[in-house]
Amino acid sequence: MKVIGLVGAGHMGSGLGWALREGGHDVVTSLSGRSERTAGLAADAGLRVVPRPADVLAQADVILVVTPPGAAVDAATGIAALAGGGSARPLVVDLNAVSPTTAGAAAEVITAAGLEFVDGSISGPPPTVRPGASIYLSGPRAAEVAGLNWRHVRPVVVSGRVGAASAVKMSTASVYKGLMGLMAQAIRSAAEYDVLEPVMADLGESFGTPYEVALASTKAHRYVAEMHEIARSQAAAGLTPALFEAFAAVWADVAGRPLAGGRPETLPRDFTARQVADGLSP
Repeated sequence: MKVIGLVGAGHMGSGLGWALREGGHDVVTSLSGRSERTAGLAADAGLRVVPRPADVLAQADVILVVTPPGAAVDAATGIAALAGGGSARPLVVDLNAVSPTTAGAAAEVITAAGLEFVDGSISGPPPTVRPGASIYLSGPRAAEVAGLNWRHVRPVVVSGRVGAASAVKMSTASVYKGLMGLMAQAIRSAAEYDVLEPVMADLGESFGTPYEVALASTKAHRYVAEMHEIARSQAAAGLTPALFEAFAAVWADVAGRPLAGGRPETLPRDFTARQVADGLSP
């Protein structure tokens, strides 16, 4: 049974670690430099904690990297530095929400250190919140990662080409998080004009519930870099990057509001549109 190392044991990372533990894997991470909240999430997931990131690299057969999108290449650089000259040669799986170009840059850093790389992405909430997330994988060893004893998630091999799994995420996230951005803007503007009740009655839940908008708001600081990554991926596809550069500005504004300081794992599910509007007010 392979040992799985986690670089990034936050809400999503610890959830994936729990899913692999449920399948019988030993899942190891380091909390060096991490917050008390992350330590609590790792404990709840039953992850084995070692003192240093180097210990994770030394013990793991497979490393899953789950960081904010803007930290993906830095995380790859850190792993490569730890691997330099050592005997540990884990397979590195980047599961970050990044463009194919950024995934390629991370792959170059990892392979230059003599390690092998799998491109990956996640669609759906952590399995500790709701089972059923999809994990998309691409690269020459993608099938090996899909073959781990996952529980409560669905691994999908996209292709043998690094960047393909990230392209899936950039397309799906453009819809999911774009809609949440639209709903956040609609709720805020409706509240400002004192027409929130008829607006929500007209929209219903077709484009997202107030709880989903509030949940997205607690992750707004991560979404800013992700919107830039989506803009980059769409520009590389010959499309205008302007739409998602604008969404980056929307989420940057949300990130500065009180609601953004909440914790997604403790957010009440009966959150109302009025609470969203109040939490996103200046």
